[in-house]
Amino acid sequence: MWTGVFPAVTAKFTEAGALDAREMERCFALQIDAGVDGIIVNGSLGEGPMLSHDERLEVLAIAKSVAGRKPVLMTIADAATRDCAALASRAHTAGADGLMVVPSLVYHTNPKETVATLNAVAQAGDLPVMIYSNRVAYRVDVTIEIMAELARDSRFVAIKESSDDIRRSTEIINALGSRFDVFTGVDNLAYEALAVGAVGWVAGLVVAFPEETVAIYRLMKAKRYDEALAIYRWFRPLLDLDVSTYLVQNLKLVEALVTGTTEHVRAPRLPLEGAQRAKVETIVAEALATRPTLARAA
Repeated sequence: MWTGVFPAVTAKFTEAGALDAREMERCFALQIDAGVDGIIVNGSLGEGPMLSHDERLEVLAIAKSVAGRKPVLMTIADAATRDCAALASRAHTAGADGLMVVPSLVYHTNPKETVATLNAVAQAGDLPVMIYSNRVAYRVDVTIEIMAELARDSRFVAIKESSDDIRRSTEIINALGSRFDVFTGVDNLAYEALAVGAVGWVAGLVVAFPEETVAIYRLMKAKRYDEALAIYRWFRPLLDLDVSTYLVQNLKLVEALVTGTTEHVRAPRLPLEGAQRAKVETIVAEALATRPTLARAA
């Protein structure tokens, strides 16, 4: 159902802290113009948990206005299942094309609770669901056994695989075949995941380098592995910035340096400073100085 590059876009704020609709329209359009296949709003990178439900729906509406016929997924991530279900229902009414659901944002659910939470949100939203499996960040592992149980409900269509173990992608495919669209959710494992059968990439650094991200994906699907690997090796220092406690500040700074956007974040986050900021600036400067010329891929 879903394949390709799906940016986990950033939310844009004014200096005063309100949503900056015009800047989001501009930045989301850069993604669509580069050829991405869909957009995911209000995820970790989009600072979704720092937004009210009304604000998240506003971001969804902005993305829908830009994306045209390409799917826009709403991330569902709240502490309480009832709040997740309520937002999922509102997202359906607002025209979301699907949901990306975090099983439990604060409380670390056991397998029975994980299944119950995901089922409740899917039923409330009644939309296609990408399950966000990230045992590293959220300490809830959506195991293959859990996936097999969820597979009984046709609304569960995809997995964002972010376990940080490349073996998991093959294990999902071996166990469940093509039942789920497997997306990689770890930027610096994307080449490896696509090489072993992932059909999509929920990407972060794409917000600053959409053409390069799309090129890697298309070259991999065209089996032009050496060309994709050359771009990926150039990209790796940047991609590593996605795997960090400071991924939001890291990527917003990269996006600002490359596209001229803002890097405002919502508290308790603060913009990078000192050595952390200098490190990111150095990585971006080196990447821009050696930016590859992209070959066309089907």
